[in-house]
Amino acid sequence: MSTDAEPAKPTRPGNFATVLLDIDPRDRVATLTLNRPERLNAFDRRMCEEVARAWQLLRTDDQVHAVVLRAAGDRAFSAGLDIKSSYGQPASIWHHEDPGELLSPKWQKMWKPVVCAVQGMCTAGAFYFVNESDVVLCAEDATFFDSHVSAGLVSALEPVGLMRRIGLGETLRMALLGNDERVGAATALRIGLVTEVVPTEELWARAHEIAAGIAAKPPSATQGTVKAIWESLDKPYRAALDQGLIYTRLGNPLGTAELAARGRPARTEPRIR
Repeated sequence: MSTDAEPAKPTRPGNFATVLLDIDPRDRVATLTLNRPERLNAFDRRMCEEVARAWQLLRTDDQVHAVVLRAAGDRAFSAGLDIKSSYGQPASIWHHEDPGELLSPKWQKMWKPVVCAVQGMCTAGAFYFVNESDVVLCAEDATFFDSHVSAGLVSALEPVGLMRRIGLGETLRMALLGNDERVGAATALRIGLVTEVVPTEELWARAHEIAAGIAAKPPSATQGTVKAIWESLDKPYRAALDQGLIYTRLGNPLGTAELAARGRPARTEPRIR
């Protein structure tokens, strides 16, 4: 049993083959690592199902207040769908499913804040991860592009979420130029695809630092904030405000009670970004 003198050690719940899931109860941060570097962390059916299972584990684990999403290896965050393996869609086209339903935290109703750390190449289906993360940062070597049209494929799903981040013009440019142009880290920061660029060797530590800072806040406040903001995107302005008011009435008493129970943290000098 852990004591104050012996803080709880990180745990690795679940039995996964394509991802790594670590939970550190000391700062209430979980780390989900895409772990197919030999395939540029491209996702197959197994990875999709394992990511979905990981989101469900994290969603219901009260010791987790924030999540870092990252990828193993240095060549790519993710190359999207693994075209060398069969995804296994049903025979009827009317029963085909979007892999994003399994990969994306918001599809899985996982409202705990997600900090996404991108290194190397990020293309095509990798945007499922980026689009639905709450804070995205990247390494100086990161490049972003959408390879669909260069492979003769329609880019229709990932751009839906991408437009919410970078707007119509930038999304169309990325989708239509395919492999001919890559968005570098500086441009990604300028257009709002990421919020911070760091040296490659500092990426994972910085992502964890941000997640730990978020996790230190009352979880009812942070999760309610994530849920309210994301759900507002699908509603008209007035309807979004009305729903947001309901969430403040539900979440504020819980969040202030959590803060009172743990005591206010010592005041620290804020970081200037």
